[in-house]
Amino acid sequence: MLARQRQAAILDRVRTTGGVRVTELAAEFGVSDMTIRRDLETLHEQGLLAKVHGGATVPGPSSTDEPGFHAKSVRQLTEKAAIAGRAAELVRPGAAVALSAGTTTAELARRLVGVPGLTVVTNSLPVAEILHAQGRTDQTVVLTGGVRTPSDALVGPLAVEAIRSLHLDLLFLGVHGITERAGFTTPNLMEAETDRALVAAADRLVVLADHTKWGTVGISSIVGLSAADVLVTDDRMAPEARRVLDEKVGELVVVASPGRATTEGTAR
Repeated sequence: MLARQRQAAILDRVRTTGGVRVTELAAEFGVSDMTIRRDLETLHEQGLLAKVHGGATVPGPSSTDEPGFHAKSVRQLTEKAAIAGRAAELVRPGAAVALSAGTTTAELARRLVGVPGLTVVTNSLPVAEILHAQGRTDQTVVLTGGVRTPSDALVGPLAVEAIRSLHLDLLFLGVHGITERAGFTTPNLMEAETDRALVAAADRLVVLADHTKWGTVGISSIVGLSAADVLVTDDRMAPEARRVLDEKVGELVVVASPGRATTEGTAR
């Protein structure tokens, strides 16, 4: 195999799985580790992948890059729908739950409109609008207040102060990025503080994150991976990411995206 062909195959693998290891690629292509490292360096210099210790991942955005709600709402639609559908099964009538800002939590809100007796606390304008539009008299929606971010989250001291006096059964947390070292992250410093207040107020933390969040790092960590009681993701999450998450989070739930052959499962 020519170097260019091998590099094309490596790039395809990174884009499919989210990350690769030097040792695995060397064994697969029958070349030395040094040859693979040169291939990765070439692809890195072209901006096609990001080199990391022992391998490479897809290139991530800036740690302070914060896409707007609308921009994010058109990404990974099938995965978010599958994740939200599974997360909704965790909610019981009469519960007090919190939904953080995010497009996946907004998708979850659409599935909670039929659950009777809910009290929903949120710092997300879209989530509040979705629930309020149904006009259910047996549901209570609490909007925290605060300063609005590009992702339509309400954050800052007003939001934090409102959350601190609450006691919640469940928090469904949407995140910008996930790595083993940084944990669950966001590109907005004030949003991280608000999310930490939500985590502290809830008995259980359920993180909702599609496969694209792995390897992305926001400027501020919310909590470490071990803080999550449950993480719900889709079946395109890279095997290495699944291994790390299975070791760190309380329960890893992997759901099948519509149209894929794999079936929903729980890692443990």
